[in-house]
Amino acid sequence: MGNKLTHEGSAFINFRDYKFQGSTSHGFRWVDIKHLQFPAGSVDDRGLLAALIGHEQFRDDYAGGGVLPEGLRHGPYWLRLVTPDVYEAVSRERGARILREWANQFGDVPAELEADLQHAVFDRLAAADHIYYLGELGDEAIHDWGRVHGCFHEFVLIDRSAGQIALLVAADD
Repeated sequence: MGNKLTHEGSAFINFRDYKFQGSTSHGFRWVDIKHLQFPAGSVDDRGLLAALIGHEQFRDDYAGGGVLPEGLRHGPYWLRLVTPDVYEAVSRERGARILREWANQFGDVPAELEADLQHAVFDRLAAADHIYYLGELGDEAIHDWGRVHGCFHEFVLIDRSAGQIALLVAADD
């Protein structure tokens, strides 16, 4: 038994790739989803969160730098300050509400984008056994250029029946 994670792939949905009514209605928003597999013996959510935080794929600044094996940043935060304890368990309904409000903050999204979000984000959220949300960590946790994101929402979705954990980031730049 252990909590070793295996990265299976990633998905990226860039709102700019869809036709909005207004020229900037996409709001420079995007969703990044990293899919990881965990062993059947992994039973502890906190252990899975710790394994995710320790995984190379977690070392992503989400600002164009990509995954850096020796990275010190995670999104807007210093990596060393992101621990399992800063994640809050949330309901499917609350997670969906946060993501829906974020996606539709400038009006309804185009039908094609809505379909892609339903499949990649909301269906995955509905299938998760446990959902964790990374809330605000405070000013002291924000790294030297971490304010490039106007909004940064991060969820960890654990689907035990599939043996998968998804790191879902919805943000803008």
